[in-house]
Amino acid sequence: MNLPFLPTISTFFIVLSAVLVAIGWNLIRKRKIEAHKKTMLAAAVSAILFLIIYVSRTILVGNTSFGGPENLKIYYTIFLIFHIILATTGAVFGVVTINAGLKNNLVRHRKLGPITSVIWFFTAITGVAVYLLLYVFYKGGEVTSMFKAILGF
Repeated sequence: MNLPFLPTISTFFIVLSAVLVAIGWNLIRKRKIEAHKKTMLAAAVSAILFLIIYVSRTILVGNTSFGGPENLKIYYTIFLIFHIILATTGAVFGVVTINAGLKNNLVRHRKLGPITSVIWFFTAITGVAVYLLLYVFYKGGEVTSMFKAILGF
């Protein structure tokens, strides 16, 4: 199986971020505050690395279209839109939750933390599903450069 390098690496980072969030959640349950803080910041860095790789690939190479059966394309597209909404929501919640923790606004942090974590877990799961549908279960479709799509070259 010949998997594409950048999508594989970016998917690794999003999975790593979710694993680190789970570890961080467990650490705070054990009242290991400093370890929790470091682990959650590492999760954020991992998510940022995903975003940098994803955006760079989108700008420089393009996005891979769904290459599976035509009758599944509508379901894939709906699933992808759900994933994008979930990821965007999770990212916003993540920034707000981390910011609250760093500013020692623990009431807000404790309220948002569990919600943010669950959203992020579902983001990672659906992200892996998108990756599997694009590159593992089906051969990826056409890759079009953003520059070509917008500027014609």
